[in-house]
Amino acid sequence: MNFPAPSPLALTVVIPTFNERDNIGVLLARIEKALVGVAWQAIVVDDTSPDGTAMFVKTLARTDPRIICLQRIGRRGLAGAVLEGILASPAPYVAVMDADMQHDETLLPTMLRTLETGTADLVIGSRYLDANGPAAGFSPLRKAGSALATRLARRVLKADVSDPVSGFFMIRRDVVQAVAHQLSSHGFKILFDIIASQPSPLRIVELPYAFGARASGESKLDRRTVFEYLGLILTKATGDLIPPRALLFFLVGASGLAVHLTVLTLALRAGLMFWAAQAIAAVTAMTSNYLINNEVTFRDKRLRGLAILIGYLRFFALCSVGLVANVAVGDLVNRLTSIAWLAGAAGAVFGAVWNYVSTSLAVW
Repeated sequence: MNFPAPSPLALTVVIPTFNERDNIGVLLARIEKALVGVAWQAIVVDDTSPDGTAMFVKTLARTDPRIICLQRIGRRGLAGAVLEGILASPAPYVAVMDADMQHDETLLPTMLRTLETGTADLVIGSRYLDANGPAAGFSPLRKAGSALATRLARRVLKADVSDPVSGFFMIRRDVVQAVAHQLSSHGFKILFDIIASQPSPLRIVELPYAFGARASGESKLDRRTVFEYLGLILTKATGDLIPPRALLFFLVGASGLAVHLTVLTLALRAGLMFWAAQAIAAVTAMTSNYLINNEVTFRDKRLRGLAILIGYLRFFALCSVGLVANVAVGDLVNRLTSIAWLAGAAGAVFGAVWNYVSTSLAVW
């Protein structure tokens, strides 16, 4: 790559990666071609990819000072990677794009010119303004899921945006810096979080582009990121009253109730005494909650090997205390008010809060 003479840095392109060794070199070459005449840098934020993405980027950086590799150890997640990349940038404007070739790097100069005019704070590459839509880059299931995610986001946001969950955008860095402490480092949809966290509406411009098919590798989107996104939606809908991780924990707890009732019914049908059936159901539900929380709620801190067993024993002990507290609080409220449903709800809420706070500190 031939890099220009030093000039004031105008733009940082943040590229979160995980197993993108086959794509990242091609993408950086395309960015160089698109940004001729622009003083730019690329910060590749890699979550220690097993395929050696970080080492490959560092090799490129030896001969091109515009390329920086920010390698994260023990941390995972797209939102956190993007946020760290943005905060590491000294440029006034920051673009975010994936390394999978689905985003159109030729749109970067237009995005930058739009921001430099001062008429916008944020420019979004929208998959839904293109005449053909995102058909090339989406499977039918992914297309339906993206449409649902977009509808949910638009109900929460105060901005009329066609693609509020886009992964391709450019923004003034100071806009992100101002709300960085409010942003979640977990999840998949950092753009939605940035827009929803603003104290006043942003000036937003959307530009159409053709969302392409992934060049190689696999999508980072899975069921865990879907749960995280739902948690973020609920958090913003409640005015950041409850953290996304806590909401996920409570949702998992609700699923544990379904597991409990299912196992209890099956055990009773099998002829077990109620106390035995109840005990089996409780242990099964608690085990289910623990395993799901380890994989979803505390994904970035999930336990492995022997630590899973140790964590399970701690989780079981702490949730047992939560159960006792649940009963005690419920009984107290019932004696004070004689309103059964209120007593039950109070006990359940107290127990859930205890379980979340204690296990998040002692287990994860």
